[in-house]
Amino acid sequence: MKLVTVFTLPNNYKKLILILGDVVLLSCSLWLAYAIRLGEWWPPVLEQALPLFVFIPLISIPIFLRMGLYRAVIRYIGQKAIIAIAKANTLLTFMFVVFVILFEIKGVPRSVFIIFWGISFLFIGGSRFFLRGIIHAREVDNHKQSVVVYGAGATGAEITKILQIGSDYKPVAFLDDNSDLYGNEIHGVKVFSPGKLQQIIDKHNVKDILLALPSVTHKRRYEILEKLEPYPVHVKTVPGIIELLSGKANVADITEIKIEDLLGRDVVSPRAPLLDSSIRGKSIMVSGAGGSIGSELCRQIIRFAPKRLVLLELSEYALYKIDAELNSVQENNSIDIIPILGSITNKEKIETILKSLNIQVIYHAAAYKHVPLVESNPIEGVWNNIIGTWRCAEAAISANVEKFILISTDKAVRPTNVMGATKRMAELVLQALAKKHSKPIFSMVRFGNVLGSSGSVVPLFREQIRKGGPVTVTHPEITRYFMTISEASQLVLQASTMGEGGDVFVLDMGEPVKIVDLARSMIHLSGHGVRDDKSKSDGVEIKYTGLRPGEKLYEELLIGDNASGTEHPKIMRAEESELPFDVVMKYLNSFEESCLEFDAQNVVDILKSAVIEFNPKSQVTDPVWENYQQLRELGNDSGKERGTDLPKTTGKPQNIRKPLH
Repeated sequence: MKLVTVFTLPNNYKKLILILGDVVLLSCSLWLAYAIRLGEWWPPVLEQALPLFVFIPLISIPIFLRMGLYRAVIRYIGQKAIIAIAKANTLLTFMFVVFVILFEIKGVPRSVFIIFWGISFLFIGGSRFFLRGIIHAREVDNHKQSVVVYGAGATGAEITKILQIGSDYKPVAFLDDNSDLYGNEIHGVKVFSPGKLQQIIDKHNVKDILLALPSVTHKRRYEILEKLEPYPVHVKTVPGIIELLSGKANVADITEIKIEDLLGRDVVSPRAPLLDSSIRGKSIMVSGAGGSIGSELCRQIIRFAPKRLVLLELSEYALYKIDAELNSVQENNSIDIIPILGSITNKEKIETILKSLNIQVIYHAAAYKHVPLVESNPIEGVWNNIIGTWRCAEAAISANVEKFILISTDKAVRPTNVMGATKRMAELVLQALAKKHSKPIFSMVRFGNVLGSSGSVVPLFREQIRKGGPVTVTHPEITRYFMTISEASQLVLQASTMGEGGDVFVLDMGEPVKIVDLARSMIHLSGHGVRDDKSKSDGVEIKYTGLRPGEKLYEELLIGDNASGTEHPKIMRAEESELPFDVVMKYLNSFEESCLEFDAQNVVDILKSAVIEFNPKSQVTDPVWENYQQLRELGNDSGKERGTDLPKTTGKPQNIRKPLH
């Protein structure tokens, strides 16, 4: 009978098995007592003691029953049970002595009684604690989640050893691409071909696969994830062997797969000499330092030991967070980190900061980037993204700054929304200033979506999957470029060293990704099915919500086809159209005037005139401006209406709607 079957028997059967076990153990105890005392495996006097082998088991059963040894639940047996066993064993030994005296059994040395007491106590008590250990191990094992470890190398072996000790996971198999390992066992766990995965899932009810492949390339991980995607398992990743052995990481650090693994693109290592020459020992300011890109730029910058790093940020909380983080990681407070609350539209303050702190390089990351929000707040979008960039640039010119780098976006290419158009206009402003001034060296770096940014779909998808769906995608054909924040920031810093004045640098974003494919992969690799699959009646639903105002199906990185390489394989230099300096200034003055007059329609009309590629897909939707217009009309109809107290505006677009170049 299998051990697993024994534990599933009714209690009466379990009690009977325990009684029979005690009978055998007590008989063995009596034999061992004689053997130890007389120094022989089968002493001749045992023939005279044969009645004892019948009496002791028979008398023990009522004694043990009376003392409650068969009422105790084995899994909860403890100190009280030891005392009860000792009492029952003492009474049994006493009856043993009485029986020998009454029936005058010969050849029983007195020390046999003492030896018998000790051995029977160990056997009876030990058997119960042994069973308790088996039950506990079985229960813990049953509560562990069966997992498959992909990767039978050093990391896989180490994580398996750790998991076997723990109480969360039970490794049931290794998968590896090395056929030489198939059939071998590592810490008692067998190595299989990845083709055996479905059989392993069915046999062990596997829900999770742990990727123990810390050193493989992103491309290789992508290939593995593609193979795993069809299976109903949740794929997670484990720390590297160095982190595990050093204690810097443990089982708690088993995490979701990194989303960059789904992109299948390998990161090109940064070229340290390029970064070092642009950062080390210099005074640098990052505007928008608390944002996704700005904060990562700061993290990368302090690794190359600038003399001073100024954090300019409008959000108090965001500034507090990045300032605290940077100060906690820098060594010996060798870098002068200065957090400053302020707006990029305040030219006088920016100029004062630049001059008083002797800023040499500016990374201008401050911008409103959320497409739907800027679409419904066009005045603020223009004021911050265009006027703010202009005023920062003018301040940089006055303060004799060496370099000014604008963080741009792929949405600036043939924009269909206000946000993209404002970023393209910001590029045109810097290009025009670069023609007029030799210092600072103005350059722009344009790239697509970054993973983990405040507007990224990835954290949204993860949360939606965690809640069981639906996962919301705006359109089945929507496609985007993706890059990690870390890689984008490193490339921005390296591109900044190549600027000659008015350069537009474009980062190589790899192949574009369909958002719905990304959603499907994330759902599958989380161990769920997709409900809209023909073969799936359950799982996580993908729901299409429709394109948002100003949203494009496809993003582009180049306006034209004129792009040349640079000394870095992931950075290209674009050759694109520009506007004359005086035309740009006219547009800027018109933007400023219309923003101050709170005329949203005129702001958008000027934007369409200035950025000839701007092709808006929706009407002006600023709710405050729309209601403001209604109140003005009410005020004009009746002097008693509250609209009469509103500021006066011209309400007329500027006469520059046609391109001036």
